[in-house]
Parts: sequence; C-alpha cells; structure tokens
Amino acid sequence: MDAEPLLSGIRVLNLASVGPAARAGRWLADYGAEVVNIGAVPARGAVQITPVYHAYSGHRGMRRILLDLKADRGRETFLRMAERAEVVIESFRPGVTGRLGIGFEAVHARNPRIVYCSTTGFGQTGPYAQWAGHDLDYLAVGGYLAVGETGTRGNPALPGATLADSAAGGMHAVIAILAALLKGEGTHLDVSVADGVLSLMSLAVDEYLATGDEPGYQHSMTSGRYACYATYPAADGKWLAVAAIEPKFWANFCRLLGLEKWAAHQRDDAVQDHIRADITAALATRDRDEWISVLSGSDTCVAPILTVAELAEDPHYGSRNAFVEAVHPEHGALRQTAPLLAGMLRSELPYHLPVGTQSQELLLEAGFGEDEIKELLEEGSVA
Repeated sequence: MDAEPLLSGIRVLNLASVGPAARAGRWLADYGAEVVNIGAVPARGAVQITPVYHAYSGHRGMRRILLDLKADRGRETFLRMAERAEVVIESFRPGVTGRLGIGFEAVHARNPRIVYCSTTGFGQTGPYAQWAGHDLDYLAVGGYLAVGETGTRGNPALPGATLADSAAGGMHAVIAILAALLKGEGTHLDVSVADGVLSLMSLAVDEYLATGDEPGYQHSMTSGRYACYATYPAADGKWLAVAAIEPKFWANFCRLLGLEKWAAHQRDDAVQDHIRADITAALATRDRDEWISVLSGSDTCVAPILTVAELAEDPHYGSRNAFVEAVHPEHGALRQTAPLLAGMLRSELPYHLPVGTQSQELLLEAGFGEDEIKELLEEGSVA
C-alpha cells in the first residue's frame, strides 16, 4: 500500500454495527482511518455478528470495545475517547444519543472540532423521523421501487442488493464526513438514507417536477421503454445486458445481430415490441459467452449478466485485484471483496480480521490508567 494511506491519522468512533453507518466505517477504514467500533456490553444485549464474513468484510482493519452507555462511567469513557477522535458515527433513532448524554452537544463540548455524523433511515426531522426501517423501506419512499420492472405478481421487484444502505446511505455519509473534515470545523451531519435515495432518483424526479409527467415502468430509457436498454436470454439460459443508448452503439448492435432494419427505429414507440421479439430470437441462437465474444468489444454496450459465482472467478476482476485474502484467528483465511482504493496500491499481505475486543489497548491509548481500566472492566462499564 502507499507509504501513508489517505486517511492516516483520522480517528473514528463508530457506534453502529450494521447498516449504512457501519458501511461508512468500513470504507473509512479501507482508506486508512483508525476506526473503533463501539458496541453494547453483553448485559445490554450486545451480540457478536455471525457468520464472521457477514459483518461488512469482518470489520477488517478495525478495533472494537464494548461500553455500557447507560452507566455513568461507560458514558464518561465514551466521551473521553471522543476527545481524541476526529469523527463520531451513530445510527440511533433521533433523540436517543441526547438522552444517553452522548449526543452532538455533549461531544462537541468536549471536542469542538468533532465531526458528528448521525446516519438514520429518514433523518433527524420530519414526520418519518421515528420510523423503523431497512433498505427496502428507503427505496420505497424514495420512489425507486415505483419506476422499475414489476415482479411475477405485478408487484415492484426487489432489487437483490442493499442499494439504499450502500449508495444512498453509507457513501452519502462518507462524502459528508470527508467534506466536513476538509472544512476543518466541528459539525453535526444529518445523513438520511431516504434523502440519499431521492438524490439517486434525480433523473426521474426532476423530469416529473419539470413536466408533471409521472415516471413508471417503461416510461423512460432506464425503466424499460426501449428495446435498446434491456436484458435478454441467450441460448444457454444465461443473460445479457444491452444498454445501446447512443445511436452509434445501437447501429453496431443491430448490424451484428443482422437486424439492420431496426437501426433507424431505436426510439419508435410503435415498434418496440417487434424489436424486442427480433432481438430475443436472434440472441437465442448462441450461448451467452459466444455473443459476448462478438458484441462486447465492438462498441455495442453489451455485457454478460454474471452470477456471484461467476464474478468471483472473472478474469477482469482478477486483473483489478478486486478480491483479497483476510485471515480470521478462528476461521482461517477468507476471500473477500477488496478495499475500493481507486488506483492506490494494496498490500500484498493478507488482511487480518479482529476477534473479540481490544478494550484495554484502546483505553490505554485514550489516556486511561491500568488501575482505572481494571475497575471499568470489573464493574461491567467496559467489556
């Protein structure tokens, strides 16, 4: 890896173990931040997330401490740790951290330069602020589920991945945190996953706001209106994604399928069903990978729809070092998606996944004495 990671020296206390806030912590750690995950002591219901590979790459590169934030000494321990941090991330419902005495005001009083990021489903304010939710709920209220293809029962189709948590929540939080760090002033960031989905939906939403024309399935290019932007099966039952939006790519695609007659009708609504039928028939004559060898290098914007098993062995991702090996003390070597470092060099050594807690070393670094640490552990304020 580079001599010094981009976020070297940035200390982050993350009060979230799952969801968008936890993803934000993982990405900050991947870029070199010192991320400490703070969980509840066992008496307060803390659980070890299992299996180990399910916890956002096993919390690689992070350390962990358990605190009883409802106890005075547990709360004070957190505040003392926050004095030496640059960032705090939390995902409690609005108002909870304030009632616990660890909200922005309390932390800011001890550390005026703190960047305090509250990452919640619906934000700190508004009628939905206290709603419980998960990824699907945020996609629902953000309009995403209303514009895509429907399922077999006519219902909005499930996305198959946590798009809201990742792109609308976790990445939104990271961008906001980095912007605040660049400004160099303490601030409270109100990151709403639902707001992030709304931002991702800007093409459809802005069109509606400008025209009053409500988008839905097959309303626009990206929602299935045209045959040039769709998915099709090949002879072997595997699928291809066709995204020939520009006329030049569409013309190349039609030529290579022997369907030149449709090149001039790319956006002719009257014949889209006929075009789809002809494309489906043409692509059914060869296996998927045969078509990829013909189409993908010929400026057609066609790609294979890879299964997870296929992409894990895909030569392109292999050449991009998109997977790394991480070693868990109890479970051995695990293959994982690599840190997304945008051109930075990665270490050739395996990553190490933490097990248990690193409470004593973290408290020593925060200025606690050994006798004080022993007391905190014995009384259960720290675990």
